[in-house]
Amino acid sequence: MTSPATTASATTAPGSTTSGTTAPGTTAGTTTSATTPPGTTASVPASPHRADVLEKHLGDPRDPGNPLGFRQILAADERAEMFAAGERALDEYGLNAEFVPPEYGGRLTRLDDLIEIMRSVYRRDPCLGLGYGASSFIAAVNIWTAGSEEQRRHVAGLLLDNRKVSVAYHELAHGNDMAGTEFEAMPGPDGRLLLNGRKEVVTNLQRSDAVVMFARTDRRPGSRSHSQILVDKAGLPEDRMAYLPRFPSVGMRGVQLGGIEFHDCPLPADSIVGRPGQGLETALKAFQITRTTLVAMFNGMLDTGLRTTVRHLSARRLYGRPAIDLPEVRSVLAATHADLLLCDAFATVGARALHLVPAETGIYAQAVKYFISKILMDAMHRLSTLLGAHFYIREGEHAIFQKLLRDIQPAGFGHAARAACQMSLLPQLPLLARRSWSSGQAAPEELFRLDAELPPLPFDRLAVTAGGRERLSSSLAAGLEAEPALLLEHPVIRRVGRHLTDDLRDLTAACAHLPAAELSVAAGSASYDLTHRYVNVLAGAACVGLWRANQNHPDPFLRDPAWLAATLARIPLRPGNPPERLPQNLEQRLFDELIHRHEASTSLGLVRRSLADHNPKEN
Repeated sequence: MTSPATTASATTAPGSTTSGTTAPGTTAGTTTSATTPPGTTASVPASPHRADVLEKHLGDPRDPGNPLGFRQILAADERAEMFAAGERALDEYGLNAEFVPPEYGGRLTRLDDLIEIMRSVYRRDPCLGLGYGASSFIAAVNIWTAGSEEQRRHVAGLLLDNRKVSVAYHELAHGNDMAGTEFEAMPGPDGRLLLNGRKEVVTNLQRSDAVVMFARTDRRPGSRSHSQILVDKAGLPEDRMAYLPRFPSVGMRGVQLGGIEFHDCPLPADSIVGRPGQGLETALKAFQITRTTLVAMFNGMLDTGLRTTVRHLSARRLYGRPAIDLPEVRSVLAATHADLLLCDAFATVGARALHLVPAETGIYAQAVKYFISKILMDAMHRLSTLLGAHFYIREGEHAIFQKLLRDIQPAGFGHAARAACQMSLLPQLPLLARRSWSSGQAAPEELFRLDAELPPLPFDRLAVTAGGRERLSSSLAAGLEAEPALLLEHPVIRRVGRHLTDDLRDLTAACAHLPAAELSVAAGSASYDLTHRYVNVLAGAACVGLWRANQNHPDPFLRDPAWLAATLARIPLRPGNPPERLPQNLEQRLFDELIHRHEASTSLGLVRRSLADHNPKEN
């Protein structure tokens, strides 16, 4: 095991946070492991990806001697504290540089890289993932999207100096209704802004050096009445602000959720981010990046949840044999692995879309957040039924599971609720039906081809809505029609593919002329079900596109149609009902792949990576 205190790699030395260069190996090719059995050949990076560097830096989380391991993480959770040793380790790695574009000294070049890096954090301690990293990323994206050059350099300097930036969007009284925000930043008699009001349940509010705040800057009604404000706390008079008591939480207990109250607190007039009144527009653009990436990072939690369950069931004996040999147990494990792959596939396409087709991501970001969060939460719950009484025990070898089960719940409501994502999608359906769904125009192949280069993040090309234009849904029918042999050989792909393509055709007719009353928060459940069915089409198209575009990938599993069939089978085709069981042949294939990767200590997603965990067979 590599010691967590040891520098991870010469390419990314601790403290090198101001380097604008990307560590060698970011887009490295792959090599095949010589120990992998035929048919399940594993491919691992030929040279270190930054995620591999961080993984080695953090070490084996199950090693009781690792000061950054699960034992110490759980002790911090019991105290409801942030894991201090973990934060120091992330400082050494320079994690904040991953949130800063290279033109400002950071390493934020590709969102798929960022997701992989953050999964290494989330699979150990989601409180570190959110409380150290993601909360600053959420705040910073608003600055990269609309901030002035001075604001960008200031926030970049804070992050590269291992400082924190928080974001205060919501208020308890208004939830996801950002237009109802009452917190004010109104012009005072001397031209400065005056802050008045309170914000609650804000991550890292007291620990941050700056806060991006969503505030009312005009008392007139309308979408232009709010702005985003960059508040540098160092310049605030202490007698005009007061912190509220910390908000304790069931999950993410180490994350510091706080509140703040202002009374006529002066702020420089140039603190507004972007143009006055542009706050909601900026937030909606930034959400496209953060909603896509944050829920994708949560995949790391399911990875650990699956490993923990496999370890427990492999050691536990029931009815005279290892529990993992029971058919029902294997069925649940295989289905959960398929769920993880399904989430990874949709998130991968969503992240690449932000680079390649930013004008369309007003659709994809909502869909990714809505779809993936529910699958991840349901999957962890199913695993808890396999662990039985062990899933809620807070001590011992498998105690990390109960923490992850609690910590994964914000996937469904944190940052934005699933219902809010549906509400964002619903009014866009009529235009999509008239302009896109019947056009047959497929998405570019680079959206799916994992070895294709990605252009820099186009913050300036993000749009509030897609204007009824998106091409991913049309890629489903085009992809399936191009693979007649695949449909003949794999009945699951044929059945689910036909269901989804027929559904898109039905949706085109049903949504083209939806009445205005069914496009608002007052819409009936049947209208909300339309968004569920549409999101299913997008998820299916992502899976089909990834399988087709990566037939030259060095990993045979990625070329194998079995993972495609299994992920399509796990799409919840009927709103409110779980997906069907996997056919026995797919169960066996996914179970075998899961066990092989667990024993080989490689990640469980589409692109496998070597992990710092000891091979269980060597323990």
